Amino acid sequence: MTVAAFELRKTSAVSRYRREDVLRILRLPSRQLAAWERAGLVRPTEQYTFDHLVQLRKLRDLAKTRISVKSIRASVDAMQKVAGMANPLLESVAVSNGSRVAFRQFGALVDPMTRQMAFDFDALQQSTGLAVVRRNAFEALPHPGELQEMFLRAVRLEEVPATLAEAKQLYKEILSADASHAAAAINLGTIHYTERDFLGAERLYRQATEADPEYALAFFDLGNVLDEMQKLPEAIKAYERALALVPQYADAHYNLALAFERMQEPRRALKHWTAYAQLDPQGPWAKHARSQAKRILGTERLTIVSRYGRSMEAAS
Repeated sequence: MTVAAFELRKTSAVSRYRREDVLRILRLPSRQLAAWERAGLVRPTEQYTFDHLVQLRKLRDLAKTRISVKSIRASVDAMQKVAGMANPLLESVAVSNGSRVAFRQFGALVDPMTRQMAFDFDALQQSTGLAVVRRNAFEALPHPGELQEMFLRAVRLEEVPATLAEAKQLYKEILSADASHAAAAINLGTIHYTERDFLGAERLYRQATEADPEYALAFFDLGNVLDEMQKLPEAIKAYERALALVPQYADAHYNLALAFERMQEPRRALKHWTAYAQLDPQGPWAKHARSQAKRILGTERLTIVSRYGRSMEAAS
């Protein structure tokens, strides 16, 4: 961690601002802050931290683009589910994208509502071109701007089947230059997963979790490939790690419920069926999650009745 990063964390931990201070510093009308609170974008409080100020400043800037509070809420919710983030407004850069919000992440621009990734030309133009340490006198590592451009090119190539091999090669070059590039490891791992090279996918997903232990998506993807390999106990641990990082990660709840069902542990599955149905009530699998929860509850009621010596027939 750099000294600047340490100081920022230190300031974030100890600084407290009163509500009236926040309104004055950010020049916010109280009704705007109240609207964000009602929408669940900010928790109501009388003591604000530095992180709160950062988040509120981002919301203020988005509001200036005339994006509705409802649309911001929908985009934040979608980003939490798609990328496994606890707070996208703090963990990525939110920018206006028409009537919705897009997020800059790992050099790409993500629209979580459509789950589409596009080139982030603004980010490329802002590349600093900083020098980096060389592995030896003859081989120079690309600077961050070059790696970013390589990653964006790989994302574009990956979208076309005819250029998938080129995308794989680019991801390999990125990881050769920077083994801690978690996004490249995940994307390359997903290509291997799609090609049913599960061992290759597992290796790359594990590399991503080691590069960024706070990246919930990496643990979620690792759980998926372990599940495919019939390593259910390990898959469950990976899903649980993703949920420990982001408790509202709906897809992780769903897959964890499936894993517990396959382990014949319906009571443990019940919690996650219910959580998924609550987090994504309109999602494609919400009906199935609710029916599974209802089935388990029905079975559990009959089991409880049997403890008192009554048969299923008598209870009915």
